[in-house]
Amino acid sequence: MSSNPYKLLFVCLGNICRSPSAENIMNHLIQQRGLQAEIVCDSAGTSSYHLGSPPDRRMTTAAARRGIALVGWARQIEQSDFEQFDLILAMDKENYRDILALDRSGRYGDKVRLMCDFCRQHRDREVPDPYYGGADGFNYVIDLLLDACEGLLDYIVAAQSIENR
Repeated sequence: MSSNPYKLLFVCLGNICRSPSAENIMNHLIQQRGLQAEIVCDSAGTSSYHLGSPPDRRMTTAAARRGIALVGWARQIEQSDFEQFDLILAMDKENYRDILALDRSGRYGDKVRLMCDFCRQHRDREVPDPYYGGADGFNYVIDLLLDACEGLLDYIVAAQSIENR
């Protein structure tokens, strides 16, 4: 692999539930494998609803039960993200469409994928938004993202010829 790390951007609507969870779960898995120098992660939202906010406390609680800390501050996806990131992962089809709509040139569509494309155990095609639900929804999203992030990490390691340490 080149000296530049492979860069991932996880995207949901507000960047306080699903995408920061995916970012932090992925960072947790990357750290477990000792791949911090090879893969870096960030997250963003398609909306500006929660700019500067930390991850949702209910999501933070669900992640903490699995030993994963959620850190970061909400930001909105920007045009420059298309060039900065190697892969942009949408949590659902609506955000997928919104991301592609930002790519007015149509040059970056091959960089945008649905997060659930990488699931191995779950059959969901989208990561559901738990924001208006109860604790079970947040716990389910963490389980779903753990599955998808593990599959994504294996995909990147294989595709980029990154060696596990």
